[in-house]
Amino acid sequence: MIRTLEQNLPKFLNYISVEKGLSRNTVESYERDIKKFNSYSKDKDLSDITKKEIIQFLSHLNSNGLSPTTISRNIVALRSFYRFLVSEKEIASDPTENLESPKKWNRLPKTLTYDEIDRLINHNKGNDSSGIRDDAMIELLYACGLRVSELVSLKINNINLDTGFLITIGKGKKERIVPVGEIALNKIRRYLFSGRAGLLKDKRSDYLFVTWSGTLMTRQGFWKLIKKYAKEAGIKKTFSPHTLRHSFATHLLDNGADLRAVQMMLGHSDISTTQIYTHVSRERLKKVHKEYHPRR
Repeated sequence: MIRTLEQNLPKFLNYISVEKGLSRNTVESYERDIKKFNSYSKDKDLSDITKKEIIQFLSHLNSNGLSPTTISRNIVALRSFYRFLVSEKEIASDPTENLESPKKWNRLPKTLTYDEIDRLINHNKGNDSSGIRDDAMIELLYACGLRVSELVSLKINNINLDTGFLITIGKGKKERIVPVGEIALNKIRRYLFSGRAGLLKDKRSDYLFVTWSGTLMTRQGFWKLIKKYAKEAGIKKTFSPHTLRHSFATHLLDNGADLRAVQMMLGHSDISTTQIYTHVSRERLKKVHKEYHPRR
């Protein structure tokens, strides 16, 4: 009888969710990545899938333009899955063992220019409840360098308008405190006093940002909104909400911020992850030098 990856997937997802305690976002991304590989391998029997085929799959992802970070995530998902299969005695050996991850630093993070940030933030989003909310969300995302998942999961008691700080739970369920600038604070105050009640109507919610139905704003919902505003503001560059996080870090370092302070604000456990933004700044310096030096 053929034993496919798909047949063993529910047990694995239950294992990483219940026993390992991984977040719902991580579980969902693992599921997508494993299903993608299963489709590529055409439902082969587990014992027939070799390391060579896994490498071919990763090469296929690379040829389709996926970033080293995304490919690395696929490797992590497959490696975790195969270790689980070995522990369950579904297979005798792990074909992902000693599989090398692509170097994440090969591709620098995309950022918006100062002008693009200004156009996105200052673009008129309307004076109704949703427009006031969207304005506050985009301002706060850039002001604090939050991940979009952190932004939409903020609760009212996570932000202190008097002290100018917010508390967020990042990757690995790590809590961090991030300062909030006065401009972002004013937009949040405006939203709380002039927009949020109109969205909630007679409903109640602990979450800071809500929709017209009074429910939590989703990551996908916010992504659609910011994409719409970017198009209206004339920003032709392809970007995502995470680009604002990259821009936050790069612009801080451009203006002389301390690397370790930026690391703390981003919630990076390893400073080497933050150091990639210094490479972005150096690339910008090279571009300026090439453009303006008389003997370029």
